[in-house]
Amino acid sequence: MYSGNSKITFILAAAGIGKRMGLGYPKQFLEWKSKPLYIYPLEVAEKSSLVQEIIVVTGEESLNVVKEHCEKYKITKVKAVVKGGSERQYSIENGLKIANDENIIAVQDGVRPFMKERYLIEAMDRLKENKELSGVIIGVPLKDTIKILDKEGNVKETPERKYLFSTHTPQVFKGDILKKAYEKAREDKFLGTDDSSLVERLGEKIGTIIGDYDNIKITTQEDLKFLK
Repeated sequence: MYSGNSKITFILAAAGIGKRMGLGYPKQFLEWKSKPLYIYPLEVAEKSSLVQEIIVVTGEESLNVVKEHCEKYKITKVKAVVKGGSERQYSIENGLKIANDENIIAVQDGVRPFMKERYLIEAMDRLKENKELSGVIIGVPLKDTIKILDKEGNVKETPERKYLFSTHTPQVFKGDILKKAYEKAREDKFLGTDDSSLVERLGEKIGTIIGDYDNIKITTQEDLKFLK
């Protein structure tokens, strides 16, 4: 059970196969400035005094490569490199099995190389300030008007933009709550698109902090322009 600890277990999701990128290998291993993309958020976690331990979740075929990279780039806080699952949710669940649930748990995408330590700092501050919160997510207000479509692809309605929020990672939660959310999702055979969606199903209160528009997820070829 979460004990009010101010230390973070940092789980990095690096198990995707990257079909949309079309590289022929997982996109988290794409090198930018002579380092794989996933090393950049790991370096932020390594240098942060808030992070106590790191768990990297990756594909079975990449386990040894990730261990070698962590040694090469001096990522010393790694508790384990864990085999991922067929979906992101199952991969994170594998990482949670060995995470310290007395800690705060931060979940980070391996292909968001522009993560900043301030996201962790501000998330922790929010959790300390508001004891009712079970988690804090990072994101940005939407700039575009969003349309909800019907099954035929026609416009159904336009939600108010001021209430819309594009979520990024890291997403930060009390450890026991996040584990409970994942257990509930498995019981219900629910597959969510992010960690917050699982915690929301428990009726827990989740806060937000404003991130940066450049904290993008490198997913397709057109995203590569952000690496130049």
